[in-house]
Amino acid sequence: MCGVPAPASVRALYRTWWTRGTAPRALPIYGLRIVYGLWLLALVLKLLGSSWDVAWHFKWLRDDLAPPHLINTAGTALVVALVLFHTYTGYGVDRVSLRLMQAGTVVFLGAVPVDVINHRINGLDITAWSVTHALLYLGTVLMLAGVLCGWARCGAGLPRTPVIVVLWALVLEAVWFPTQQQEYGGLAVAAWDRGAPTAEPILLQFAADQLGRPVDRTAVVQFALPMPSWLYPLWLIAAAGLVLVLARWMIGRRWAATAVAVGYVAYRCGAWLALVTADFPPSAVPVVLVALGVAVDAAFAVRLPVAVRPLIGSALVGTAAVLGLEAQQEWLAVPPVDPTGVLSGTLVLAVLWIGAELVVKWSGSAPAPASPSPRP
Repeated sequence: MCGVPAPASVRALYRTWWTRGTAPRALPIYGLRIVYGLWLLALVLKLLGSSWDVAWHFKWLRDDLAPPHLINTAGTALVVALVLFHTYTGYGVDRVSLRLMQAGTVVFLGAVPVDVINHRINGLDITAWSVTHALLYLGTVLMLAGVLCGWARCGAGLPRTPVIVVLWALVLEAVWFPTQQQEYGGLAVAAWDRGAPTAEPILLQFAADQLGRPVDRTAVVQFALPMPSWLYPLWLIAAAGLVLVLARWMIGRRWAATAVAVGYVAYRCGAWLALVTADFPPSAVPVVLVALGVAVDAAFAVRLPVAVRPLIGSALVGTAAVLGLEAQQEWLAVPPVDPTGVLSGTLVLAVLWIGAELVVKWSGSAPAPASPSPRP
């Protein structure tokens, strides 16, 4: 148990919270609410900053002190404070979740100056798929893994499942984040072709100067869509699919993967509306993720042998991706997609899913429906 009754006085509160110790240590129920509420606030600030940052980079020149960076920095500062609290007191976490939080914070903070140096050397470095950016995503995912483990193991007496769904939606966002390069880039090229570019002239000129050519379609395409078109469907099926599989396994309830996907897509729709209203470029919202969530839940809905479920599930996810992308292309918009990415993504997901099933089997644990959360 990581929860204990609330102390009766301010002095008892101080003694409970601000003493040095080793995780795991029991934290009051109301303390768990405050600490993990602050974690959600920190992660939401990072989410808002990063979402705005992508739109900013497709409109204005990069600036280290741009508003999106400042919002993200505020969230990161709160993360650092929380990790220091957990590290010093040992409250509200076990050793595994604490190590994940610490590792994620170290990776993220280490990547920040490296990314700044990279921009100083290479200019815009607009692609979201760069190595330094990947380290930022990795750090965020490790942080989230620590918060997930901590909440799942220490949130007894609190409504754990809704928070876990939100946290998995944040994991999906962190893993899916680099694909916004294509989701913004495809529409940016389309806007140029219509004669109404969404990027400011100073940004277009800067990007063209980096390529050593005039501001033309070739420069815009290189700026907006530098990645191969097979990457988007591969990442959709393999990376996003794996996140939804792990979320369904951990939450253990019907429609859990769908709920995670719907939560993320709903956020993207709200962000799209806010950013477009503020005169920032639009993106292609990945509604197709909902179809993947349904496919993952369908694979878990039927009792299948460990060796069979990943194969059938991956085929379902691949099929859902194809149908979902076609429907989204018909009614909304999708980035350029090479069908070869669908097959490779399905195969990669199958391998990763089999690996996850084997790890679960060897660890002696198995997915099980989450018990209803008692009232605090």
